[in-house]
Amino acid sequence: MKKTLLAAVAAVALVWSAGPAADAATPDDTLVMAAQIDDIISLDPAEIFEFSGAEYGAQVYDRLVTYDVNNVSDIQPMVAESWEVSDDGKTFTFRIREGITFHSGNPLTAHDAAYSLQRAVKLDLSPAFILTQFGFTKDNVDQMITAPDDRTLVLQIDQPYAPTFVLYCLTAGVASIVDSKLLQEHEVDGDMGHAWLKNNSAGSGPFMLQQWRPSEALSYTAFKDYWRGATGLDRDFDSHVPEAATQRVLLELGDVDVARDLLADQLNELRNVDGIVIDEAPKGTLRYLGLHVQRVPFQNEKDRQGLKYLGDYDVMVKPILAGQFK
Repeated sequence: MKKTLLAAVAAVALVWSAGPAADAATPDDTLVMAAQIDDIISLDPAEIFEFSGAEYGAQVYDRLVTYDVNNVSDIQPMVAESWEVSDDGKTFTFRIREGITFHSGNPLTAHDAAYSLQRAVKLDLSPAFILTQFGFTKDNVDQMITAPDDRTLVLQIDQPYAPTFVLYCLTAGVASIVDSKLLQEHEVDGDMGHAWLKNNSAGSGPFMLQQWRPSEALSYTAFKDYWRGATGLDRDFDSHVPEAATQRVLLELGDVDVARDLLADQLNELRNVDGIVIDEAPKGTLRYLGLHVQRVPFQNEKDRQGLKYLGDYDVMVKPILAGQFK
């Protein structure tokens, strides 16, 4: 059992080398990023539930709907160009956009969208609860999520929920749309292509997976036929650099374009350095204290609760986390 100690909004800092602080050695058409990416354990969106994996999925896969990152209350069409909700709030009907192709060249249809959601429920891996909370099970999902034709996807949920809640859940990585034809070609013993997709990709997003070396590097190439237009970059290379101090050195030398995990002191020291740009944005995250609840005194709920009240959150946020958290 984990007791949440601190729920926070962290300032996520992307630190860019923009010259002239460094004689950048990175190619103009490639973004090179230093980050801690050893949390990635799988490339299958039905299994991804880690921060770095989620960022990978957002580059390689599309979803039915999305939202404006600067205004998260603004839910926007993506693969679904429009949708309707029945009067009883239990049936969502999506109109799938025409002209989208997967990286394989296969056309994306409502059947792929249905397969993707059904697959996530049936595999029942870490993020599946985001979908199964709406009453989907391995036994009923083929009847509750259907594609009557190539352009229509129908979701029938178990009871009325706020439509925005359902739609927000469909922006999650587990709702990514996968290439059903490609995965069926790689299916082994009824695994719906899971073993293959752990190390490969089957998306329609702006970037295609080039290579993943666990705990080392992740690289992408731009998908030239992406339905929303060119990305402006030909390649992206993410290198696993666990030490923040090393990330800073690489940034200042021009060996990387972006450093993702610099600490507060390092960020403050770089704020006035020519050619370095610090781009900050809010991000929801959790910090928690894990307790062994089968041992004294943590078997007692009141003792666990007492630790929460003992925490001096102002001290944590200000001197220790140096203003990066609220």
